[in-house]
Parts: sequence; structure tokens; C-alpha cells
Amino acid sequence: MTAPTEAARGLPVAGAAEARRAAVRLVREDGRAVVAMLALNGLAAAAGLGGPWLLGRIIDDVRAGAGTGHVDRLALGILCFALAQLLLGRFARYAGYRFGERTLARIRERFVERALALPASVVERAGTGDLMTRGTADVATVGTTLRDAAPEVSVALVQVVLIMAAMLAVDLPLGVCGVLCLSGIWFATRWYLRRAHAGYLAEGAADSALAEVLGSTAAGARTVEALGLEERRIAAAAEAIENCRATRTHTLNLRSVLFPVVEFSYVAPVAGILLIGGALRGTGAVGIGAVVSCALYVWQLAEPMDKALLWLDQLQRSNASFARVEGVGRIDAPVVTGGARPADDRIDVVGVRYAYQGERDVLHGVDLTVRPGERLAVVGPSGAGKSTLGRLLAGAEVPRTGRVTVGRVPVAELDPAQLRRHVVLVSQEHHVFLGTVRDNLGIAAPTAGDRELRAALAAVGGDWVDELPDGLDTALGAGGHRPDAQQAQQLALARVVLADPHTVILDEATSLLDPATARHTERSLAAVLRGRTVIAIAHRLHTAHDADRVAVMDGGRVTELGSHDELLAADGGYAALWRSWHGG
Repeated sequence: MTAPTEAARGLPVAGAAEARRAAVRLVREDGRAVVAMLALNGLAAAAGLGGPWLLGRIIDDVRAGAGTGHVDRLALGILCFALAQLLLGRFARYAGYRFGERTLARIRERFVERALALPASVVERAGTGDLMTRGTADVATVGTTLRDAAPEVSVALVQVVLIMAAMLAVDLPLGVCGVLCLSGIWFATRWYLRRAHAGYLAEGAADSALAEVLGSTAAGARTVEALGLEERRIAAAAEAIENCRATRTHTLNLRSVLFPVVEFSYVAPVAGILLIGGALRGTGAVGIGAVVSCALYVWQLAEPMDKALLWLDQLQRSNASFARVEGVGRIDAPVVTGGARPADDRIDVVGVRYAYQGERDVLHGVDLTVRPGERLAVVGPSGAGKSTLGRLLAGAEVPRTGRVTVGRVPVAELDPAQLRRHVVLVSQEHHVFLGTVRDNLGIAAPTAGDRELRAALAAVGGDWVDELPDGLDTALGAGGHRPDAQQAQQLALARVVLADPHTVILDEATSLLDPATARHTERSLAAVLRGRTVIAIAHRLHTAHDADRVAVMDGGRVTELGSHDELLAADGGYAALWRSWHGG
């Protein structure tokens, strides 16, 4: 079971070597804490070795005739070693927990930075479910490992190494016997590790797919109900759930093989040491104290090895999650030179072809020039490529061939901040951020005062804000005022007014308003945006009637270009659309 399909349809996954390099960088950033954690763990493990060794001494000394005072002193030593191990182990875990929380904070911060830097087109193609799952479930899994598994496993591994060394030091033949009897754990673990990483990557991909299905169904619940798509969405959810079940069953089967083998491997070394020790004791080659000490050391190995192997599943899950989290950083941001500055506000589209990932071209050699200060309407039937052209003009997508320039500078060479000072795209999908009305508007103009904010709202018909209990300071969203679709759209348009770009692309920006309000809002925007370039993508042809020029698109091409009157006189596709819209 593998996960290459996730990378193909979603966000990429970091390779094993890349994930290891990222983990090493994180460790280096807090190197002192790691050294302190390992040192304390080593001291705690060393203190734990004293008890079995002293117990073996007690047995041999009693057989040699030692008195109770000598035994009491050795017993006190055992107590002191146990107390030292307890205290050192406690401080080691404390150091490990602090390291884990600091490192997790760095991972979260970097993930947010990378996620916010992703091109919108990448997120749209991958699906928000994938990004959301990586930012929540995967980061939480990595956090659990850093906070709990890493300290526990580091303690266990140090203990295992020191216990084995002590066992070999007490008696080499018995120590070798104990180590060889543990070899079953080695082979079972290697078998598990070869399969677990791919299994957990597939499980993470299935989680992302399920989140995407459930999220999109919930977001489009009204559409699902209106079009009677309930059965289809239920089937899609059932398929995603079944895929999740299958991937989890696969990883469960891996664990069901590993853990029984491990449990048996704990018993075999003790039995082997007792049998061989008994035989060697009969020949006088080893003392009974050494046999007891080695048996206790092997028995003592069970706890740290059991702990390490129980966390092994979590480590594999975390390894896959960390690869998914780091994979977000593998997406190359568009190359931005930032050196050239647009000479003017003219927009040129020359020979542009564009295809969505894995699909055929949706734009075919589009040529178009938008003059500064012009109002251009782009009309045409659904699927003609209007919205795609708008995204290319705004720099949200990059053409496959051809070029889109602003002031003779390619849009792709402008950094986002500079580009947004020139071109802003307003689509029919609007987002209301958690916070106040002021917060939602301040995104576009952080230094704007109340007068400017209210003027921007008034320009787009947003007078409803004055009726809110706290005006601009009214909280929006859960627990506050819930804007309807029309109000959300007006907030988005007000942000455009505040951003004050020289070119505004309105992609069905008033589609959620009722016709009367939409007409009023468009006229208000026209007054506010007078002198700026406005590219309006719309189905309502009154927008075209008011424009300086109209570009008609059909089949991914600009088929007609001219003023409203010129296109009506030409009696072509636009004239047919106009007559159809007017019912004539």
C-alpha cells in the first residue's frame, strides 16, 4: 500500500532524506537542550544499572559468609541508585518536554508561513481538506511525538545500550546469549519498518480525502439539497470512509505481527541465560551471582524495549505526518525578480494559452489590450474562459504559453505586494474573517480611520453597518453578527475601495446581490472607481452596456471586441446574447 497518488492530486510529500534533514535542522536549533536531555538520560540509565549489579554482589557475598551489616550497606546502595534514577529520569523528561514544545512551536510557525505563501491556485487544486489535515491532525501527531514519544524513547534507548553493555561486562558468554536471544525483535522491527512508512502515508492521504469530501459537502449543503445530490454525496463519503478503514486495517495488521513477536522475544533471553548459566555453573565457569545479575539485566531490558517498541508505531505515524507537513515547503513559489517596475497601467495579453493541471487548454491564443482608465466588460457563455482570463490578469495563474504584462512588465515578475497595488481581483466567492467589521476592512488599509471605512462601505451600499449594535466594532461570525451573502460581498467590495488599485477585476462580483442592489452597487462602484481601469466579467449584460468596450469570449478565445453599439451593429454573437437577454 503506497501513497504516490496523494502527491499527484494533492500537496507534495517530503522524501525520507528531506525529512531527515529537516529534523536535523530542528535539533540543531535547540542543540543545548538535546545535549542536556541525552546527558540526563544517560546518567539515569547508568544509575539504573547499580541495582542488579549490587544484588548479584549480595548473593555472592552471602554465599561467601558476609554478615548482615555488609548486606545492609549494599541494600542501602541499591536504594540510593533507585532514588538517583528516579530524580535524574524526572529531570530528563522535563528537559525533553521543554525541547518538544519549543520544537513543535517552530514547526507550527513554519507551517503557517509556508501555507500562507502558497499560491492560491495550488491550494485550490490540492483542496483545502489536504491543507487542513496537515495543519491539524499531522501537526498534532508530530507534537505528540515531540512531547511524549521523543523523551520516552530517548530514555529507553540509552537504557537499552547501557544495560546490554553491563550484561556483557558481568559475563561475556551470558551477555552474548542474551543479545542473540533478542535478535527476533531486530528482524520483526525491520520487517515492520519496511512497510509502516508507506502505510501511514496512505492513511494520511485517506484522512485528507475524507476531510475534503466532508468539508465540500458541508460547504455546499444548500446546493446538494437543491439539486437532490444527497445520495451521490453520501456515496462519495462512504467511499472515502471505506478507504480510511482499509488503510487503518493495513497498519493494524502490521502491528498485529510486530507486537506478538516482541512479547515472545522478551521471554526467550531470560530462559536462555538461566539454561546456559545453569550449565556453566555446574562446571564452575560462572558464579550464581553473575547468572542472577545477567538474568535481571535481561529482565530489566523488557521495560525500555517495550516502551520503545510501543512508541515505534507512534514514531512511524509521526514520520509520515512530518513528511506531509514538510512537503508543503516543497512547493516552489513563483520566481519573482522584483526589479522592474511597470511603466504605466496598460495591460497586455499576448498569445496566451492556459490549461489546468492534467487537462486540455481552456484558453487558446488570447490577445487583448486593456487601456488605462478603460471599463472593459468580458462576456460570454459559461465555460468560455472568462474567469480563467481574469485570474491570469490578476496574477493568480501563470499562462502555459504567451505573456500577461502590466506596464510592459510580466505579471509573474511582480511580487504580490507590488502586484496588488496595480491589480485586484474580486470574485463571486467572498470570505468574512473572524473579528470585527473594522478588522475585516482593515486588511486592505490598516491605517484607515473610521471616516474612510464608513465611506468605503457607503460606496458599495453597506449602510447596514450603522444598524449593528457596535457599528464598526461589531464582532462577525460565531457569537456575533453573521453576515448574509449580500453583506459578505459588500465587505469584499469595500476592501477593494480601500485598497485603491489602478485596475480592478470584478469576476461576477455582484452576482449574490439582488438585481436592484447589484445595479445600485455597480453604479456606486463606477463612481468610486472613475479614472481607474475596471475589467468586469459578468453574465448581466447591463454591465456591458455601460462599458467602454466589450470583449466577447467563446471556446477560450476572444471572438469579438468593440463598444456595445459597434457589436450590436455587427450583428454577431454579442448581438444574439443581447437579444436573448432582453427576451427579444
